[in-house]
Amino acid sequence: MRTLQEQHPLVKLGLILGGSFLIAVILSAVTVFQIRAQNDTVSVTGSAKMEVTSDQAKWTTQTDRQVSEADLKQGYSELASDLTATEAFFKAQGITSDEITVTPVSMTQVYQENQSAPKLYDLTQTFTIQSNDVKKLTSAANNVSDLINQGVIFSTVSLEYYYSKLADARVQLLSQAISDAKERAAQLAKNSGRGVGTLKSANSGVVQVQSLNSTDVSDYGSYDTSQIEKQITETVKASFSLR
Repeated sequence: MRTLQEQHPLVKLGLILGGSFLIAVILSAVTVFQIRAQNDTVSVTGSAKMEVTSDQAKWTTQTDRQVSEADLKQGYSELASDLTATEAFFKAQGITSDEITVTPVSMTQVYQENQSAPKLYDLTQTFTIQSNDVKKLTSAANNVSDLINQGVIFSTVSLEYYYSKLADARVQLLSQAISDAKERAAQLAKNSGRGVGTLKSANSGVVQVQSLNSTDVSDYGSYDTSQIEKQITETVKASFSLR
């Protein structure tokens, strides 16, 4: 006796088509579920800003003498006198010895096109002053004419301003940025007739420390040290459930 499939060859085709239809229905259900799950969340970016005043300063300065090879001894002697005058200047400006770091004298040969000319050397001594008294260092940097009038070749390499409580500020700003993100999400949800539920995920962006009203930003974060007054900007990408 022949089997049912042998008697009816179309039965096998029907079974195959029926199985394929069942698989398609299952896949379709999964896809619909995924779409619905995605539609139950909203992702937005929130931001927050804070204005702060720098509470630390770093002033890098140097004295310099250029001398010929035959006058190296004299050059070192002049730098020693410059050191005494510079330290006296710092003291008069209220800068204490524990705020100053003095490097040894460095010597660099000066490039000259005329190779037969007497060799020249730059003798340089660097002073780094770090203080929590921002106004004091700023004032000192603006009053170096007295030192220069004494014949000291003195220059400012950089004057940088920092905010020491940046980590605490970021924690506060992160909370504000999440609140801002939730407000944005609520507005989007409202337009679609829904409401915002719980926070599902949050990823903070890079911090931007800028001078006031600056629009300069970097994908890797920024830290402007040129100004005393700064603004800190924090961003966060957050996802909320919808209800």
